[in-house]
Amino acid sequence: MIEKATAKKILNILLKNGGDFSEIYAQKRISNNLRLEDEKIENSSSGFEIGCGLRLISKESTFYAYVDSLEKDALLNAAKVLSAAVSEKIKGRAIDLNERSSRYKIKIESHPSDIKQQYKKSILDEINTSARNYSHHIIQVTANISDLEEEVFIANSKGFFANDSIIKVFAAVNVVAKKGSEIRTGYKSLAKTKGFEIFNNNKAEDLSAEASRIAVTMLDAIDAPAGIMPAVIGNAFGGVIFHEACGHGLEADAVIKDASVYKNKLGTKIASDIVTAVDDSTLPYHWGSYSYDGEGFPSKKNILIEEGILKGYLFDYKSSVKMGLEQTGNGRRQSYRDIPVPRMSNTYIDKGKGSRKDIIESVKKGVFAKEFAGGQVDPATGDFVFGISEGYMIKNGNICEPIKGATLIGNGPKILKKIEAIGTDLDFAPGFCGKAGQSVSNEVGQPTVLISSITVGGTKV
Repeated sequence: MIEKATAKKILNILLKNGGDFSEIYAQKRISNNLRLEDEKIENSSSGFEIGCGLRLISKESTFYAYVDSLEKDALLNAAKVLSAAVSEKIKGRAIDLNERSSRYKIKIESHPSDIKQQYKKSILDEINTSARNYSHHIIQVTANISDLEEEVFIANSKGFFANDSIIKVFAAVNVVAKKGSEIRTGYKSLAKTKGFEIFNNNKAEDLSAEASRIAVTMLDAIDAPAGIMPAVIGNAFGGVIFHEACGHGLEADAVIKDASVYKNKLGTKIASDIVTAVDDSTLPYHWGSYSYDGEGFPSKKNILIEEGILKGYLFDYKSSVKMGLEQTGNGRRQSYRDIPVPRMSNTYIDKGKGSRKDIIESVKKGVFAKEFAGGQVDPATGDFVFGISEGYMIKNGNICEPIKGATLIGNGPKILKKIEAIGTDLDFAPGFCGKAGQSVSNEVGQPTVLISSITVGGTKV
């Protein structure tokens, strides 16, 4: 995308008046989206972006500029303008560039650019038909498919550059079911760093059927009880509680800003002995995986908590320098218009030794939170409130009536210490995470988890 000689020249210009670090992030992206609603295609859109972000760091200050072009003269001129922000006695130095390698290797079989719109429409039609055939209670189906193909070039004054090619496909379905005055929704998504071979082993109708099952099942939900009781958290998307209530507090910028309850706790016990938590951007084809982060640092597996002990934080370049610790490959950005910040990738609680059946049977009275809706978290304290979109009562070790209007209210650090059992059924769920005005793809995950006691907010009076 940018010739090596040009990249070296840009990096040197950025540092000509001083500074500690300079960087180039060039990007070319093609995206497509197709949306079905009310049994017809409501929206079809495509986008093309190309541009380059330039960053200059001098001590505690960061200077950033971007150009909606990869034209050489425009980039050189932007570098000259940006370099004027610094005036130091120690001038820049000559830079050489060596290519970085990544161990994240995947094979794309069916590139989005080779897929016809008619094929995408046929997938959405399958989703719609499957949902409406599931039950006469289904009154609305909304589904969409999006994909992107991206090329990235990253180089910095530490002497490294990286080229990357990124393919992503995302599909989601939301259904609405109605019985009498009761209206419930069900949502399910499928997303991978894959091409359209994603649908070879994941049938569109299965995605639709699961969303429909949730909506129809919850039509018969009873009012949730309120009080303090045990809770079994379902696998896969259940990991969103750890992501939100704990994971953000392990991002190094939060630690530096005194906005994390985990500051100064490396090497200390912060969770139950059975808890091991990981952020791993090298998991093949996962939605939050990548070859390089937004700074060209290779992806890697990072142990955050090991047997209850806090082992590490998540770093980008700037926070790693600030804290004097190694980068972790978590400097992520939405696009060339954005500055990278520490972000999670695929973050999960690792599998334990129990079975979901045994875990549920161990609970005399409690709730089973299988899926979650929205929630609110204070990252500085870890206090959270999460709505349960699919939940059930547990009575004498059996899953009983579905419940509605239930929330889980707690504190992330306290909940980590109340985890009594972890299953073997580790699974993941894709999503998007917002931070610093940017949205990036990631996955949450966990096996079935038992929390000994938590506050359940209910509607039963």
